[in-house]
Amino acid sequence: MNEFNNIQAIGSIYQNQFRKNKFRELISKDTKDSKLVNFICYCLNPNHYHFILEQLTDRGIEKFMHKLGTGYANFFNEKYRRDGRLFQGSFKAIHINSDEYLLYLSAYVNLNNMVHRLRSLTPKSSWDEYRLNKTGFCSKDIILNQFKNAESYVNFAKNSLKYIKNRKDIEKMLLE
Repeated sequence: MNEFNNIQAIGSIYQNQFRKNKFRELISKDTKDSKLVNFICYCLNPNHYHFILEQLTDRGIEKFMHKLGTGYANFFNEKYRRDGRLFQGSFKAIHINSDEYLLYLSAYVNLNNMVHRLRSLTPKSSWDEYRLNKTGFCSKDIILNQFKNAESYVNFAKNSLKYIKNRKDIEKMLLE
């Protein structure tokens, strides 16, 4: 995700993995100034993913999602000697227009593996960054600054999860 979050073209990530040190140096140079988006939170499940993104450049989210979708599909296809699409359909996006909505969405995204009961499949998410308030990949301040401390956010997210699990139509509501 970090490799595609750059205004500059990065070339083939499959070929670049063999030149990892040089590639890492290239994308880390001026990355802060050339990012398309900030990640607020994410969850990567085995069959789908969720991101809350803050756009940093004009059409940054659109550009990032295009780079991620096509770039990862190209990587996967080259690595496994196949061709064709990897993802079904285009990405769905909504504009988050209130702090309250942002907080509930962050709980939904951070704990998405639990919403879908995917605990045993070891998804990756930003939950530990929030739970332990540790420095990491995400820009958490927009969420955590609305709470007394990280523990307060954890309690909020866990309580929200109970509500989300009881609502069968929650995904439709969250994407409207």
